[in-house]
Amino acid sequence: MIVATVRALKYHGGVDVKSLTAENVEALGKGIVNLERHVENVQKNFGIPCVVAVNQFTSDTAAEIDLVRSRMAKLGVPVELASHWANGGEGAADLARRVVGLCEQRKTAVKFVYEDADPLWDKVGKIARTVYRASEVTADTKVRAQIRRLQDGGYGRYPVCIAKTQYSFSTDAQLRGAPEGHSINVREVRLAAGAEFVVMVCGDIMTMPGLPKAPGAEKIDLVDGKVIGLF
Repeated sequence: MIVATVRALKYHGGVDVKSLTAENVEALGKGIVNLERHVENVQKNFGIPCVVAVNQFTSDTAAEIDLVRSRMAKLGVPVELASHWANGGEGAADLARRVVGLCEQRKTAVKFVYEDADPLWDKVGKIARTVYRASEVTADTKVRAQIRRLQDGGYGRYPVCIAKTQYSFSTDAQLRGAPEGHSINVREVRLAAGAEFVVMVCGDIMTMPGLPKAPGAEKIDLVDGKVIGLF
């Protein structure tokens, strides 16, 4: 299941954030290439059938929804509207049935972008070129040396997690749509030894911060049957 919104697709078509609620079929037509790229990645690179779930907003128009349906139909991908935010479980019932149906009919095995035995650097390169359509992966001498140490230390078999902006296939949040030929720069490498994967931090991105020295949980308590300290 690939979740999309008409608003996000219009944003990828060049619409300013403040104007996303206004109907703009032309911009949607340009921005939907982003969704098509995601569908291609799922179907071609991983060999998995998919359904597009449109997370509906009240500002979505019939013309916009029709365009999404028609463009996805060319790829053989069904579209289901999801209104669970307003209608609860019933608003996502048709979507759930569609997903179950795809799971039951799928006969092909899942494909992967890289093999477990591939070196860490090769794994990053395959992800960048195959999924993000980048032309190259770069890293400074210090980062490359760290990757080699991890590889030589027995961590080369670990999967790779790419930490980058969610707003673009590139590492530039302003590069919308479905860019190709860009460069992916690995600026930091982190080993998650317990979870058994290696994080490649790419571009300007802030990862999830850790807990503060005094986490909020220390203020929460149960007094006379009432929870206190939540706010």
